[in-house]
Amino acid sequence: MRLVLNGAERTVDGAATVAGLASSLGLGASGVAVAVNGEVVARSAWPATSLHEGDRVEVLGAMQGG
Repeated sequence: MRLVLNGAERTVDGAATVAGLASSLGLGASGVAVAVNGEVVARSAWPATSLHEGDRVEVLGAMQGG
């Protein structure tokens, strides 16, 4: 399936849900937020949130700094 991931078109396999995409990207269990088509998806909803061809997905990670 082709998605736009953080602004770049990308083909992903086995990522029919946000949870599947997170797993395929090796994302950790904390410090990460995901938005699909401009809507933030609660972590508890990742397994039930389906992804579709052409969806725009943004993955954001928390960073420490001063």
